[in-house]
Amino acid sequence: MLSEGESCMAKKLVLPGIRIYGTNIRVLKPEKLALLQPGQLRKFISDTDGTFSTLREGWEGIMGPLMVEMIIGGAEIDDALRNRIEQDVARYIFESTGINTILQMAHLVEMIKEYGLVPADKTLDDQGYKAEYNRRLMVPVGNRISRLANNSLKLTDVTMYGALQFVRLASKSVDIHVFSGTDDEDVRKELAAIGIAPHVKSIHGALREYKDSNKEMVLRKLMAEFGLSGLQVAVIGDGKVELQVGAEAGCITIGIASDEVLGHGWNLKKVERLAPYADLLISDFRYHHAIMRLLKLA
Repeated sequence: MLSEGESCMAKKLVLPGIRIYGTNIRVLKPEKLALLQPGQLRKFISDTDGTFSTLREGWEGIMGPLMVEMIIGGAEIDDALRNRIEQDVARYIFESTGINTILQMAHLVEMIKEYGLVPADKTLDDQGYKAEYNRRLMVPVGNRISRLANNSLKLTDVTMYGALQFVRLASKSVDIHVFSGTDDEDVRKELAAIGIAPHVKSIHGALREYKDSNKEMVLRKLMAEFGLSGLQVAVIGDGKVELQVGAEAGCITIGIASDEVLGHGWNLKKVERLAPYADLLISDFRYHHAIMRLLKLA
């Protein structure tokens, strides 16, 4: 099996930023990190799916076909149109990773109207499509949780490499809060299943109304509640959305550009998606001690 370094060389992998020697940490904005004072960071506000947890790995492979199926309905179309629909869907999913599921389903409603292949009386609203997506997604997720409970899967099979160690270590120095575009009840259940829930101070999953639970709102609410300025908060995630809102608020941003199938190693699509907004990029949490030192918390 190739090491991370050998794999990178084999693929002629060129990563942005400055590599911290002996680690998988890439520093993209050293001038911003240089402003950090020892112990200045007080909160980590983190995504969970694809960041700590891989229970939902493969969600794109469920959402994509669902969207294509609902846009086409039972219409007879040629290969060119099908390909265009599939490309539009793939592009949207890539750009929207990290936002609340209900917004993705609201966009699906608009795509269905735009393509006009399905009669209005045969379409659902955003909540209807979300219910169907969740029904399909929870089949593999529920299976993984059951297998975790009966010990046919290990925690390391459903978490990002080093995530548990990172959370345990970090929680000794800072408070960790979780925000997610996944429904609140499901986030809580899944964080409990992978052993992370006891180490976080609060969990903010998606509520029925987007205005009550989006990531920007949660971040700004937590910062206001605790009287925090940007460099006192680190935002962590594998989605463009959380890193963008973190960067706009002046927070330290840590992008997790990892291969969710393996639970470790670089995912180049995520690198592309996160690099414009990340101060740090990592492929997993194996060098958790080095991350803490870089953030001047150890």
